Amino acid sequence: MRIVVLGGRGDLGARVVRALVARGHDAVAASRRSGVDLRTGDGLEGALAEVEAVVHAATSMRRPQDVDVAGARHVGATLRRLGSPAHVVSISIVGADRISYPYYRAKVHSEDALAQAGVNTTIVRATQFHALAAVLGAAFRLGPLSFSLRDMRVQPVDIDWVAERLADHAGGPAPSGFTRATDLAGPTAYDVRQIAELVAGHDGRRPPRVLRVPPLGDVLRGFSEGRIVPGPGVETGGRTFEEWLDGQPRPLPRRMHLPG
Repeated sequence: MRIVVLGGRGDLGARVVRALVARGHDAVAASRRSGVDLRTGDGLEGALAEVEAVVHAATSMRRPQDVDVAGARHVGATLRRLGSPAHVVSISIVGADRISYPYYRAKVHSEDALAQAGVNTTIVRATQFHALAAVLGAAFRLGPLSFSLRDMRVQPVDIDWVAERLADHAGGPAPSGFTRATDLAGPTAYDVRQIAELVAGHDGRRPPRVLRVPPLGDVLRGFSEGRIVPGPGVETGGRTFEEWLDGQPRPLPRRMHLPG
């Protein structure tokens, strides 16, 4: 199959390309460097001509409306203009519709854009990648102290496993219309204290003393109430956070590179 991966040079997209190529597909990485600009739609028509599937893995935490949402709109409009039955597989976030955080809202808007476009679409929602969990475990540390929202928990997932599941959908049968696949998550849920202790142990530091602070505002309350933790129907797999951490440099870089 000929499959275009939007954001195919990013952390997630590059992994999807590798997974597809390993399965014998003709996978093409599309990005601004290859002449495809999701913000404007420039280059999309040529990139999507005669494709059988499209993976929308492009994202920007700083400008999600420009990349995630506008990109979805342009993909849908381009496929309709081409009269293409290509299957769009788009990555989203577990709980995105339950948290009013701007990046999460943008993910929901990108889902809506594909639904409204009327193209064959599979939305795959995943929990936070391990790298982001590590940032959460270290970001709120101040000397021997660390701060966390009262009851915040995360169930981080292995980015390599998510890439394989996206490749499964892209290389598999297309749905008729718009559908949501089963949510994806890692095998284990952690509270922020546990993440902070694991990161400290990995770096050879003493575990911090964690102080729990009350959530202020709807966004923090949503995180504290577990709205990003998946429900019982989730599909779990991939490495645990501990297994992922074992493969990282010691100490962890102060600025972890986040997928995007």
